[in-house]
Amino acid sequence: MQDRYDVVIVGGAVIGSAVAYYLMRDPDFDGSVLVIERDPSYAQCSTALSAAGIRTQFSNAINVEISKYGGEVIRDFADLTQVGDTRIDLNFHEGGYLFLAQSAEQEAILRENHAVQTSCGADVVLWDRDALAEAFPHLRVDDIRLASYGRSGEGWFDNTGLIRGFRGKARDEGADYVTGEVTGIVRDGGRVTGVHLATGEEIGAGWVVNAAGPRAAKVAGMAGLHIPVEPRKRTQFVFDCARSPQGSARVKGGHLPLMIDPTGVYCRPEGRYFLTGCPPVEDVAVDWDDFEPHHALFEEVIWPALAERSEAFEAVKVVNLWAGHYAFNTLDHNMVIGPHPEVENFIFANGFSGHGLQQAPATGRGVSELIAHGGFRTLDLAPLGFERVVSGRPFLEKAVI
Repeated sequence: MQDRYDVVIVGGAVIGSAVAYYLMRDPDFDGSVLVIERDPSYAQCSTALSAAGIRTQFSNAINVEISKYGGEVIRDFADLTQVGDTRIDLNFHEGGYLFLAQSAEQEAILRENHAVQTSCGADVVLWDRDALAEAFPHLRVDDIRLASYGRSGEGWFDNTGLIRGFRGKARDEGADYVTGEVTGIVRDGGRVTGVHLATGEEIGAGWVVNAAGPRAAKVAGMAGLHIPVEPRKRTQFVFDCARSPQGSARVKGGHLPLMIDPTGVYCRPEGRYFLTGCPPVEDVAVDWDDFEPHHALFEEVIWPALAERSEAFEAVKVVNLWAGHYAFNTLDHNMVIGPHPEVENFIFANGFSGHGLQQAPATGRGVSELIAHGGFRTLDLAPLGFERVVSGRPFLEKAVI
């Protein structure tokens, strides 16, 4: 490890490793990159504990385009990140997302979102009750006014594989990784000049990228800055069915989708089992090290909703559960990307609010463009910049799961 790097990235999970990957692959960038990760096992990172999904069904065009690009990268990932004979297939299950609307308000939102999605070329269709029942006959649909279904470009994949691929290729291209914890950031007026590690070392930096996930506000605070990001707990449950609806779908490929019930409960296949979850009843900030699952959530909220939606889910048994963290942007549930207006070389890549896995490719590319070229070159992510935090202008996303 050197004592100074052109770019120091705080956080080496999927966002930090994506930034390192895109920097090292940019022919116009010839600098040095250091990624600092406090836990190289990634056992408690948001990526590893997520539902590992990607969708184009968002309410604003930027998020749709971000996910469309993410889908391209996921499909080509083995080629893009190959190192020697090592190829990582992300095993993309293109099962789609299925949003269900029960109220007039929910229906209106689905229709508004669909107009945005199709204007961006997303392969999403709206179904009435009869079409929904025909496609997925195990569902009870008498109370459903409208459904929105992603026919392609949506599904789930190997979440830790995405980290391993970006990390492995970035290292192969010359990025350095170190296990350590950043405890301080050195600032000189309008610039940051380095970081302090828990070991007492100081490493100089031309740029510092905050890719610290749920700890984003802690890292920003070290530079005397604030970002409205906090850890919110999400519990995932895996359950078995006595009468599984697997194989009953009448859509291309015969796959069951990730269904989002009007109650907010979601459910998707997970091999022979099913994975499910929902926001907690009281969705509050938690400690960074609090990973105790909300055990009662399944019996009190999730199972009643699923049993009401499908006879197949009346007799189920939980076989596994865990809790992870959303890096929750309390302003508007959208990522914050780019420099702080008062500290030009401190770059935020934070606040993904559960969307970081699918948005990592576009984020990594965008941050690398800012550093290597001075601005966004492919997809204009400027509306997601820090200026909206300063002015308190939310860039709202309605389709948050």
